[in-house]
Amino acid sequence: MGNRILVVDDAAFMRMMIKDILTKNGFEVVAEAADGAQAVEKYKELKPDLVTMDITMPEMDGITALKEIKGIDPSAKIIMCSAMGQQAMVIDAIQAGAKDFIVKPFKADRVIEAIQKTLA
Repeated sequence: MGNRILVVDDAAFMRMMIKDILTKNGFEVVAEAADGAQAVEKYKELKPDLVTMDITMPEMDGITALKEIKGIDPSAKIIMCSAMGQQAMVIDAIQAGAKDFIVKPFKADRVIEAIQKTLA
Protein backbone atom coordinates (compact mmCIF):
# COMPACT_ATOMS: atom_id res chain seq x y z
CA MET A 1 0.00 0.00 0.00
CA GLY A 2 1.26 3.47 -0.84
CA ASN A 3 1.67 6.18 1.73
CA ARG A 4 -1.58 7.90 2.70
CA ILE A 5 -1.63 11.63 1.99
CA LEU A 6 -4.04 14.45 2.81
CA VAL A 7 -3.98 17.27 0.23
CA VAL A 8 -4.97 20.72 1.51
CA ASP A 9 -5.44 23.73 -0.78
CA ASP A 10 -8.27 26.23 -1.20
CA ALA A 11 -7.94 25.94 -5.01
CA ALA A 12 -9.55 22.78 -6.41
CA PHE A 13 -7.24 23.03 -9.41
CA MET A 14 -4.13 22.91 -7.19
CA ARG A 15 -5.52 19.95 -5.23
CA MET A 16 -6.14 18.17 -8.53
CA MET A 17 -2.58 18.87 -9.73
CA ILE A 18 -0.98 17.55 -6.54
CA LYS A 19 -3.32 14.55 -6.43
CA ASP A 20 -2.40 13.74 -10.03
CA ILE A 21 1.35 13.91 -9.29
CA LEU A 22 0.94 11.75 -6.17
CA THR A 23 -1.27 9.03 -7.62
CA LYS A 24 0.97 8.68 -10.71
CA ASN A 25 3.86 8.05 -8.31
CA GLY A 26 2.15 5.37 -6.24
CA PHE A 27 0.90 7.47 -3.32
CA GLU A 28 -2.66 7.23 -2.03
CA VAL A 29 -4.55 10.50 -1.56
CA VAL A 30 -6.93 9.64 1.29
CA ALA A 31 -8.70 12.99 1.37
CA GLU A 32 -8.66 16.61 0.30
CA ALA A 33 -9.48 19.74 2.30
CA ALA A 34 -10.20 23.26 1.08
CA ASP A 35 -9.13 25.12 4.24
CA GLY A 36 -7.21 24.69 7.46
CA ALA A 37 -10.26 23.88 9.61
CA GLN A 38 -11.22 21.02 7.28
CA ALA A 39 -7.59 19.88 7.27
CA VAL A 40 -7.51 19.58 11.07
CA GLU A 41 -10.81 17.59 11.09
CA LYS A 42 -9.66 15.25 8.31
CA TYR A 43 -6.30 14.75 10.04
CA LYS A 44 -8.02 13.70 13.30
CA GLU A 45 -10.33 11.39 11.39
CA LEU A 46 -7.85 9.74 9.00
CA LYS A 47 -4.37 10.08 10.56
CA PRO A 48 -2.63 10.28 7.15
CA ASP A 49 1.12 9.60 6.79
CA LEU A 50 1.69 13.05 5.33
CA VAL A 51 -0.12 16.33 4.64
CA THR A 52 0.55 18.83 1.85
CA MET A 53 -0.69 22.16 3.20
CA ASP A 54 -1.27 25.40 1.33
CA ILE A 55 -0.21 28.46 3.35
CA THR A 56 -2.80 31.02 2.27
CA MET A 57 -6.40 29.86 2.68
CA PRO A 58 -9.69 31.32 3.88
CA GLU A 59 -11.22 30.32 7.27
CA MET A 60 -7.98 29.00 8.76
CA ASP A 61 -4.60 29.48 7.10
CA GLY A 62 -2.05 26.72 6.68
CA ILE A 63 0.26 27.85 9.49
CA THR A 64 -2.58 27.86 12.04
CA ALA A 65 -3.71 24.44 10.80
CA LEU A 66 -0.12 23.17 10.98
CA LYS A 67 0.13 24.27 14.63
CA GLU A 68 -3.23 22.65 15.48
CA ILE A 69 -2.29 19.36 13.81
CA LYS A 70 1.11 19.38 15.54
CA GLY A 71 -0.78 19.95 18.81
CA ILE A 72 -2.85 16.80 18.17
CA ASP A 73 0.04 14.75 16.80
CA PRO A 74 3.58 16.07 17.40
CA SER A 75 4.96 13.51 14.92
CA ALA A 76 2.73 14.72 12.05
CA LYS A 77 4.59 15.12 8.76
CA ILE A 78 3.47 18.27 6.96
CA ILE A 79 4.87 19.84 3.80
CA MET A 80 3.86 23.44 3.13
CA CYS A 81 2.92 24.66 -0.35
CA SER A 82 3.54 28.31 -1.04
CA ALA A 83 3.46 30.77 -3.89
CA MET A 84 6.61 32.69 -4.72
CA GLY A 85 7.26 35.61 -2.39
CA GLN A 86 5.98 33.98 0.79
CA GLN A 87 9.42 33.42 2.31
CA ALA A 88 8.52 34.91 5.71
CA MET A 89 5.50 32.61 5.97
CA VAL A 90 7.58 29.62 4.92
CA ILE A 91 10.05 30.40 7.73
CA ASP A 92 7.13 30.64 10.21
CA ALA A 93 5.85 27.29 8.96
CA ILE A 94 9.24 25.56 9.30
CA GLN A 95 9.61 26.99 12.84
CA ALA A 96 6.11 25.70 13.63
CA GLY A 97 7.17 22.20 12.57
CA ALA A 98 6.69 21.84 8.82
CA LYS A 99 9.13 19.30 7.38
CA ASP A 100 9.64 20.93 3.99
CA PHE A 101 7.98 23.23 1.51
CA ILE A 102 7.21 23.18 -2.18
CA VAL A 103 6.72 26.27 -4.30
CA LYS A 104 3.90 26.82 -6.77
CA PRO A 105 3.68 26.23 -9.65
CA PHE A 106 4.47 22.64 -8.71
CA LYS A 107 7.15 20.65 -10.43
CA ALA A 108 6.35 16.95 -10.15
CA ASP A 109 9.92 15.86 -9.38
CA ARG A 110 10.28 18.44 -6.59
CA VAL A 111 6.94 17.38 -5.04
CA ILE A 112 7.95 13.70 -5.06
CA GLU A 113 11.45 14.48 -3.76
CA ALA A 114 10.03 16.48 -0.81
CA ILE A 115 7.53 13.75 0.03
CA GLN A 116 10.01 10.88 -0.21
CA LYS A 117 12.53 12.79 1.91
CA THR A 118 9.88 13.58 4.55
CA LEU A 119 8.57 10.03 4.71
CA ALA A 120 12.03 8.42 4.77
